[in-house]
Amino acid sequence: MALHARKPERRVLLRAGLTFTALGAALGAGAGSAQAVSLPPAAEVPEQGVSALQAVGETAAPAVTSALGTSLASSVAPVTDLQLDPLAGTGVDPLDNAVGTQIADFKPVTTAIVTDPITSGGALSDLPVVGSVTKLVTG
Repeated sequence: MALHARKPERRVLLRAGLTFTALGAALGAGAGSAQAVSLPPAAEVPEQGVSALQAVGETAAPAVTSALGTSLASSVAPVTDLQLDPLAGTGVDPLDNAVGTQIADFKPVTTAIVTDPITSGGALSDLPVVGSVTKLVTG
């Protein structure tokens, strides 16, 4: 097989490795607050139907779940505070284009209510519906 024919395989493996590395770094960023798990002594493990591995799994499961939840919340929280529109507040902001109209003496109708959170420099957590969802994830 020619050398140039193997390059896509290497790229796929490199991309997969980098993806898993980034995922591990993101999960490990918030795992600093995980607590140590006290494993049951070998004498306390019941003999009928429960192996030592199952006993350790039952003891460690809450700690692992807590660590994963904490790391998820800690890795998602900074992303929700980033400014969505980098040109917000400048004179060249293309998203600052509210349209309004008024018919007779009715109240004027405008799109500024929808675009204002983004054009004023808001973050993902400042948006009306999405902000409440991100607060559920980050705690």
